[in-house]
Amino acid sequence: MLLTVVGLGIHYILYQQKQLDDMATQMDVQKEELTDEYNELSLQYDGYKFSIKNDSLVAKLEVEQAKVKRLMEELRTVKSTNFKRIEELKRELGTLKIVMRGYVQQIDSLNHLNQKLTRENKEVTQKYQQATAAVTQLTQEKENLTERVSLASKLDASSIYVTGIDKKNKQTNRIAKMEQIAINFKINKNITATTGDKDIYVRIKKPDDDVLVKSRDNVFQYENKDINYSSKRTIEYDGEEVPVSIYWKIEEFLSPGTYRVDIFADENLIGSQSFKLEK
Repeated sequence: MLLTVVGLGIHYILYQQKQLDDMATQMDVQKEELTDEYNELSLQYDGYKFSIKNDSLVAKLEVEQAKVKRLMEELRTVKSTNFKRIEELKRELGTLKIVMRGYVQQIDSLNHLNQKLTRENKEVTQKYQQATAAVTQLTQEKENLTERVSLASKLDASSIYVTGIDKKNKQTNRIAKMEQIAINFKINKNITATTGDKDIYVRIKKPDDDVLVKSRDNVFQYENKDINYSSKRTIEYDGEEVPVSIYWKIEEFLSPGTYRVDIFADENLIGSQSFKLEK
């Protein structure tokens, strides 16, 4: 009984640690996104400072920009496990954006009155364009970050092994003896992937590249198109490694040659493997 209680306690501690690790990973991504937004706001202040000649307003912009830089530096150094402070810094960013909008209205009013002077001031225009280019670069970097996060969360199949199975449930590569084709593989561990039920699709391609199907209605989405699958299995994925076996019952003529198995999940190709069948 004591060992059972201890075991449950260890399991609970490990589960709690995993939850904290997952949250820390999410906070790392959120910190990068918030840092980009703080940096973008600071660059906007640079642009507006160069576009006006009102010393009093420039001084106010410099004070607000200093606050942005101070909070941005704090965000860079705060630990990913400090969820409370990260959320506070996120709310601070919202407040700073509201303040910025107020200054933008004042600046727009001044620019309207000094439109002719602004057009003639080539140096100001050049610096403003440089600030705008920097903001554009930050936007691109944010898009790249989103793409990296998407790639990191993609499932991956490994240890793919395909074999024929005879009526005695023994392995064989002789077509004449086969009753089934067994596709065995592992879905790798990935703490950044979404969890829950996952539909795993397998396409078996014959040597002539035709796909083995039981019904032409058996389709799934891949690259915005409906394509046929040979077999499908739904698994429960919790971020840990999962062994998967999917079978194809042979009910048609198969010719000898090199076949290929493609494995899909979440509209992504997650693994492929070729195998040979003999007469």
